[in-house]
Order: sequence, then C-alpha cells, then structure tokens
Amino acid sequence: MIDINLIRENPDWVKEQIAKLNDSAPIDDILAADTRRREIILEVEDLRRQRNEGSKQVGVWMGALKKLEGDLKRAAAGEPGEALQAEARNLQLKVDGAKDETRRLGERIAALEEELRAAEAEVDEKMLWVPNLPHESVKVGPDDSHNIAHPPQGAPLPTFDFDPKAHWDLGPALGIIDFERGVKLSGSRFYVLRGQGARLQRAVIQFMLDYHTTIHGYTEIYPPFMVRSAMFVGAGQLPKFVDNIYRDAEEDYMWLGTAEIALTNLHRDEILEEADLPLNYVAYTPCFRREKMSAGRDVRGIKRGHQFDKVEMYKFTTQETSYEHLNLLVQHATDICAALGLPYRIVEMVTGDLGFAATKKFDVEVWAAGCREWLEVSSASNCEAFQARRANVRYRPADGGRPRHAHTLNASGLALPRIMIAILENNQMTDGRVRVPEALRPYMGGLEIIG
Repeated sequence: MIDINLIRENPDWVKEQIAKLNDSAPIDDILAADTRRREIILEVEDLRRQRNEGSKQVGVWMGALKKLEGDLKRAAAGEPGEALQAEARNLQLKVDGAKDETRRLGERIAALEEELRAAEAEVDEKMLWVPNLPHESVKVGPDDSHNIAHPPQGAPLPTFDFDPKAHWDLGPALGIIDFERGVKLSGSRFYVLRGQGARLQRAVIQFMLDYHTTIHGYTEIYPPFMVRSAMFVGAGQLPKFVDNIYRDAEEDYMWLGTAEIALTNLHRDEILEEADLPLNYVAYTPCFRREKMSAGRDVRGIKRGHQFDKVEMYKFTTQETSYEHLNLLVQHATDICAALGLPYRIVEMVTGDLGFAATKKFDVEVWAAGCREWLEVSSASNCEAFQARRANVRYRPADGGRPRHAHTLNASGLALPRIMIAILENNQMTDGRVRVPEALRPYMGGLEIIG
C-alpha cells in the first residue's frame, strides 16, 4: 500500500495520480475513517489521563482515610472523635464517587477502543484498494495502445522462402502438442506437451534458471506452489484480484499466479541489513490464473491459458538504488532472448497500463513468425515500497537510522509458453521440422532438430 501520509497531506494530488492509471480508490472514505480514528485516539488518551489522575487522587484519599482510622482509634469519646468521623465519612464519599467515575471512564474507554478497532480496520481495508502511484517519469496515456515500443533488438526478424506455420499447426504435426487430449482432460485452454515438446519446455526452464544463477548471480528459490491468503495481500493481489485466484475450498490455501507472490513474502515481518542488499532471487513455478477468457481473444494455440510455467526474477533493494535494478531486470530478461537467438523489443508502459502495484514497468516482447505478432514474455516492474509496506519487509540503514521499507522489483525471466511459441515458429524449416536453438542443445541431449 502507499504511505497514508500522502493521502492525509495531499489527497487531491493522490486522486490525480490514480486517475492517470484509469483506476479509482476510496480516498475520501479513507480520509473520513482516518480522521475519526485519530479523533478517537485523542479522546481515549484524554480519558486515560483523567482516569489516571482520578486513580492517583483515590490513592491520596485512601491514605488520608487510613490515617484518620488510626486517629479515631486513639481519640477519646466526645466532640473531637465526632469531627474525625465526619471527616472520614466525607473522604469515603469522595473515594466512592471517584471510583464510580473511574469505572465510568473505563467503560467509555472500552467502548471507544472498540470503535477505534473498527475505524482502524476500515482504514486498513480501504487502503488495500489504493493502487501504487506512477513514477514521475512514466508517460501519461489511457491504455496499452499508447505504450512506447522501442526498436527491435537481438536477432533479425526471420525470413522464410515459404509461408511459416503457426505453432497450433506446427505442434500437432510434429506430435509435440496435443490440444484434443488437453481439452479432454481439463477443458478449453488446456493442452498436453508430448515427447520432444515436453523435453523442450523442460530444457528452456533449466536453461533460464542456470543462466540467471551462474551468469546473473541470482539465488534460486523453490517455493511452495500454495500459500496463505495473507501472502496474496502482501504482494498486492488481494483483495482486488480475488476472482483470478484458484483456492482451496476448505483451507486457507491459494495457488500461485506467479512466483512473485511467494518471493515478496519470503522476508515478511523481517528487518534486513542494508549491507545484505540487494537480494536477488529467481524461482521457477507453475502459475494458475482464473482469467475470464474472451471468446474471440487468443482462442487458438497455447498463448493464453489457466495454467502456465514461468521463471521469475525478484529483487529486494534499498530505496535509493531500485531504479538501477529495474534497468538490470530488463537487461537480464533480454539476455535470455538474445541467448536463444530471438528477436525482441522493449515496450515502455504508459500510466494506463501500469497495473495495480508497479510505479514503472517495461515489457519485453519476442517476435513469433507464425503468429506474425510480438508476444510479451516478461514484465519488469518496480513496486518501490508498495509491497514491502504490505508485507512489512524493512531494512536497517548502514548509518544506524530507523528501519526503512525495502523496495521490491520483479520480472519474468522468462514466461512460458510464449517463449516456446517463438522458438518453434522462428526456427521452423521447409519440411515442418524445427531447429533447436544452440543454447538449448546441451539440455536436449545434443538434439539439433525436433521432428
């Protein structure tokens, strides 16, 4: 979540930034609940002060009463004793009245504390619906049609002396993609990889993990594929995207839509040392998303489905260095594209396509010759302190100052199956067979040609 002080100090500016995202958030409701919360805190503090002062006064009076009781025992019968008794009765009345007032104050404090808990819960819940705010360098634009595509890099776009086939024709012809049995097993948007197709996907995953760990210096993580719902809140997936999450019907388990969710929470409720930053992690996981697929969008092939595999890069950095590391994430994603001999381009997101958690984001797309389109294989995002504030991940500055929220960054490194599509379609031969990229051949037992 964002810092609530931004909303307190400049709510109109926050609303303007959210409007750039083509999003909305309950800013006025947050301000009202937060104002009420702070009013209750002041009232409770005043009542506690009154109760403490009353308790101290009762103590003074009780001490005086105890002294009077001693004096009464020593006093002779007659007028002096009656005067002492009257004074004792008067003190007792004061003590009883003060105790009644202390009890009343306690009851009022308890009621206000209940109101305070409700107000705090309302603030916390509504803050979860506020998106991250765009970095000042992000171009303002309403949607993805205004994103800025940089010139293609890497290998040149492939040319053929025949009409290149799309993967939905290549795969079945080679016997490596089985759409019919995928649908039989699980319904639409599912498929089965067979033989050399399954091995190719496994090779791509292994190659990417090895590259990131040995060349880029990431630490590999193998996380659970199911995590508790609080981890989705920490990563900014809940409550906004609840409809996209597969979850256990009885227990608090949710299936990862990306390894980012687990990696965000790896250091949940921890204070790291600045000297240990950055932390660079890479993880492979299957990913599960309950997307409501449009009937006419990406209906053919394996581009879009409820289950897919992905290698994810993730960073915890200091606040001062996170944008340097965003550039590194983009570089590391494109390194994989280049190593696989794929044409790629970098696309800079405008405000209307940033999503919920990112302050700045770049996509990496590869060219697929059969589909004749650019396919997104990585999104590199800087979330600044947005996720760290939700997951309570902080670091202690080297100068010994107060702990600060870390900045978190993530990028696919890369996402399958779209990288598989590009490999198959760009490396096809006249006879329908497919050349294996040289970088993958050691992972394919030396295989050079599929089919």
